[in-house]
Amino acid sequence: QEQLVESGGGLVQPGGSLRLSCAVSGFSLDVYSIGWFRQAPGQEREGVSCISASDGSTYYSDSVKGRFTISRDNMKDTLYLQMNSLKPEDTALYYCAAGPGCSLVRGAVGLRGGMDYWGKGTLVTVSS
Repeated sequence: QEQLVESGGGLVQPGGSLRLSCAVSGFSLDVYSIGWFRQAPGQEREGVSCISASDGSTYYSDSVKGRFTISRDNMKDTLYLQMNSLKPEDTALYYCAAGPGCSLVRGAVGLRGGMDYWGKGTLVTVSS
């Protein structure tokens, strides 16, 4: 059964860092691209970052470029999102999702072809 499980969220002060993890099972990271998404209360879902299955290319939304870094460890079937210089506006439920490929259109990140599988998310709160 295909599964994605996020971890690593928590409370952090502005300017701080967190590293989120996304452990996958039931499918291969060699086949599926993985995107990180977030949704704050009352706001629309936003694509944050994506890493391509085919060549490892990475994509970032304008809102996080230069602060967040996506990576993967295929041997461990795990994806990571290193988040630095966190801001209060980064507060949201973060979740990972798998799809056919990544897209970047006018600064917005997504999964080309849609989400085939997704996790339940991990909460990140940036507050002093």
